[in-house]
Parts: sequence; structure tokens; C-alpha cells
Amino acid sequence: MKTLDSLKTGEVAKVIKLHGEGTSLRRRLLDMGITPDTEITKVRTAPLGDPIEFNVRGYFLTIRKSDASLVEIK
Repeated sequence: MKTLDSLKTGEVAKVIKLHGEGTSLRRRLLDMGITPDTEITKVRTAPLGDPIEFNVRGYFLTIRKSDASLVEIK
């Protein structure tokens, strides 16, 4: 299983599934536009590796690496 935190800078992926069923974090990710079949591009990573910035639906979104590990991609 490949997750969002494993993307390289500039790489584009499609969201397959969000893990963490029943959590408020899952709901928050969905509200931010990270939904199944959404294309997402990794823009950059902070110098110490956390957080990570992505381009989702035309806007820039910064999330923690631990949160990105809950998003399954292909």
C-alpha cells in the first residue's frame, strides 16, 4: 500500500482511500478536499520532514506527515 507521505516532490497521485475510520481526522481530511479519485501533487516538504505541502484541487494544503500516512494513493 502506497500512502501520501511516500510521494516525491513534484509527483502526482490519485487518492484511493482514507484510513482511520470513524475519526475526526478522517472527516477533517475529507472536508479539506482529500476525497477518493482526487489528484494530488506533492509541492514540498519542510526542512525537518514535517509538515508536507500538497496541491489539491487548485489550492495548497499543508498537513502533518502522520496525517498523510492515512491517505492511500495510486
